[in-house]
Amino acid sequence: MLRKDNHLSDQELLLAADGELSRRAAEGVRSHLAACWSCRTRQQELEHAIGEFVHEYGRALDARIPSGEGPRALLKAQLAQLARAPRTSTLDWFSAVFRKVSWTIVAAACGVAAIGYFIPQLWTKRQAARIVAFAVPNRSLTPGATVLVDRGEVCRESNTKNKAVPVALQRSVFQEYGIAGADPRAYEVDYLVTPALGGADDIHNLWPHSYSATVWNAQVKDALEDRLREMVCDGQLDLVTAQREIAINWIEAYKKYFKTDRPLGKVP
Repeated sequence: MLRKDNHLSDQELLLAADGELSRRAAEGVRSHLAACWSCRTRQQELEHAIGEFVHEYGRALDARIPSGEGPRALLKAQLAQLARAPRTSTLDWFSAVFRKVSWTIVAAACGVAAIGYFIPQLWTKRQAARIVAFAVPNRSLTPGATVLVDRGEVCRESNTKNKAVPVALQRSVFQEYGIAGADPRAYEVDYLVTPALGGADDIHNLWPHSYSATVWNAQVKDALEDRLREMVCDGQLDLVTAQREIAINWIEAYKKYFKTDRPLGKVP
């Protein structure tokens, strides 16, 4: 069940959340989660992304389904009008009621059709929500990579921001993560280990980091990168330690060095 890096894959976490694993496999997942904070963090991120999506699309679906109050009131008024009209034959009366009620049936059918259309759409989007958050990279695809530099070389570099990633390399990253058709404006092809800390221009050091699908977004990671570089250059933190901690789990590193469980500043 475990990957080569001894962590659960996103697919295993999602199958466990949906109750689609065997009893033995589910027990294995629970045991691993009890001991692995990295996988617990990833599980919470996936559930948070799915929950946000279901909430938003559920609200949109409720707004589209027609209310039954209007047709019900109209039917009552029409029946009352028929009751006051001159008495006719039973056949004529039923025929009139049928014609009046037919529009109510049509309205109800439209409501059912709307549900039939939007529920599959909601499920499709829920499935998509499983892959678009990417608050942390897939370790098998993006383990991180560095170049051989020392603290002096890192701190002499005047440009502390991430280098632009060539378009062709960006496309390769999106392809590897299974979102080749996604809107590239929604992501930063982010360096796991920032070049400002000796990160390499290598596809194994890049992943599509969402700008807004999760509170642990690309802007939040930028703040951590700046903090770690300042600490390294001030002599408060060893360069190798900074590289290792941001590569293993940048979210936990953020919590550690900013002393908070939530991102600081504005979050989506």
